[in-house]
Amino acid sequence: MSPKVIKYIPRNLKDLLIEMKNTSELMVDLAYSAMVYDDEDIAEEVLNLEEKMDTLDYHMKIAAMLSARRVEEAEEMSGVLQVARASGNISSAAGDIAKIVLLEMGIPMELKLALREAEETIARATISEDSPLAGRTLEDIELDTETGMWLIAIRRQDEWIYDPNHATRVREDDVLFARGHDEGVPIFMELATNRKYLPREVQHERFLIDLERAVDIIVEMKNMSELSVGLAYSALLFDNKDIALEVKALEGELDAMKNDLQHWVLETAKHVPDVNQLRGLLHLAHATESISDAAYTIADTVLRGIELHPVVTLAIRQSDEVITKLVVQSCSPIVGKTFGQLKVETETGMYVMAIKRGDKWVYRPNKRTVIQSGDLLITRGSRTGEDALFEMCACPFENEKMS
Repeated sequence: MSPKVIKYIPRNLKDLLIEMKNTSELMVDLAYSAMVYDDEDIAEEVLNLEEKMDTLDYHMKIAAMLSARRVEEAEEMSGVLQVARASGNISSAAGDIAKIVLLEMGIPMELKLALREAEETIARATISEDSPLAGRTLEDIELDTETGMWLIAIRRQDEWIYDPNHATRVREDDVLFARGHDEGVPIFMELATNRKYLPREVQHERFLIDLERAVDIIVEMKNMSELSVGLAYSALLFDNKDIALEVKALEGELDAMKNDLQHWVLETAKHVPDVNQLRGLLHLAHATESISDAAYTIADTVLRGIELHPVVTLAIRQSDEVITKLVVQSCSPIVGKTFGQLKVETETGMYVMAIKRGDKWVYRPNKRTVIQSGDLLITRGSRTGEDALFEMCACPFENEKMS
């Protein structure tokens, strides 16, 4: 097969960076879901997006070369290209995870079923002409309350809509990607296709030992790799070496967890009739660790003091998922409350990636974590959610007493 010819089209750096960031992060979500749910259609979408990333990378390099006319500009562009290269590496790792499905590499079904209970799923559906969703906006549909699923992307022919909002109108033949829990999938699929949803029956043998340990390692590796990417972009946005050092530390922890998973595979191989059933886990461990390596590549620009072109921070701020840094004031109504009480994700749509408390960091705070005065919250989510978070944390306004 002849190689694909890429035709040069003038694009500005900011738009290219935004699209590369959005695409690579979506690919990671889709790839893990394809692997856990054995979904070849979603795996194919990941590989199609990988081709798109190759095209974006080509245009990025051309735009960077055309932008640099002096040594100082070339130095700034080197940082831009390093960030773009890291996004490309994230997408390549996501493609490797998707290939576990398409190349039928071995991951025991018993392990996949256990992972389904631990993780949310992503469902893919094409809007039929008689679908009750066709022609309606997401505000009218209220998909999250109707199904427990929420849209993360829409593919419309060759174009992608990332993080669609309430005004987005769903059309016939749109391909919708929704995130949620298993019980919402049948409702979502039937609304999109107007057809009865018939889940695939799964049969499997039980032969794995210490299954919970493997599930814990894989879920933790996935969460930590995604956290490292979010923190890496945060380090860039805020030019913060402390956050960049945390990314470096996470990269070291991921290396150790990769070794733990490999050790589990070797131990388990003694009890498995066909060791090929475990081959995909070794592939998954390597790909997940590669995502963390790419995050460190992003953070490295901060650690080495590379003077970045302003377009990088603009791209991060204007991408579909914004990153916010917020210091909790002593007068804030959230002080002394737990995340479980506040329901930050539900009420604002923002996800708290980490808290800096004095000189220490708390990763992925849970519902029992109590917020303290002076906490520095690093969050990500939509712009609407950012406003809602600021409102939740704001000190109450007191009217001046009239004399």
